[in-house]
Amino acid sequence: MHLFSENLAVEISTYYRNLVLGHGVTPKVFTLVNVDGDQYLFFIDDLQMERADEDQFLAYIVHQHDAVAYARGTLVIVDQSQQFIEFAVVDKDDEQAIVCSAQLTRDLEDKPIGLTEFEKTLVKRNSIVFGHLYDPVKLSEEKTEDFESLWEEMKPKILHRMMGL
Repeated sequence: MHLFSENLAVEISTYYRNLVLGHGVTPKVFTLVNVDGDQYLFFIDDLQMERADEDQFLAYIVHQHDAVAYARGTLVIVDQSQQFIEFAVVDKDDEQAIVCSAQLTRDLEDKPIGLTEFEKTLVKRNSIVFGHLYDPVKLSEEKTEDFESLWEEMKPKILHRMMGL
């Protein structure tokens, strides 16, 4: 597993803790890191796409930026009293992925007030719903152009930085 994957798991844990407890929001996020350490992070909801198109777009981005690791996270609601923030980090060169989960506690006004530590588990990459983004994707020329345009439109909303080791 790349060191970027391990660092990404720690970073996303902190990112979610700050967003949830500091700002009261739990967005669906996607981030990737390429071999040079460039990291791109954005909110999946900003895509405003159907799930199938969203998966194709994310696979396109993973391939275009030669990602060595990517992560995707969201809020999982089991019932009103059981809510979890979960994300998975998928490494290009490993059949295992890191899945992290933390339980979210809300007050009577539905504001987040507590988040347990993220528990890390290694699972088979192919057992994750979105663990296939490294698989080759065949897109029409029109779809490729649409995705290129969407990426350009999204650039102002994308956090881009060099990930430190």
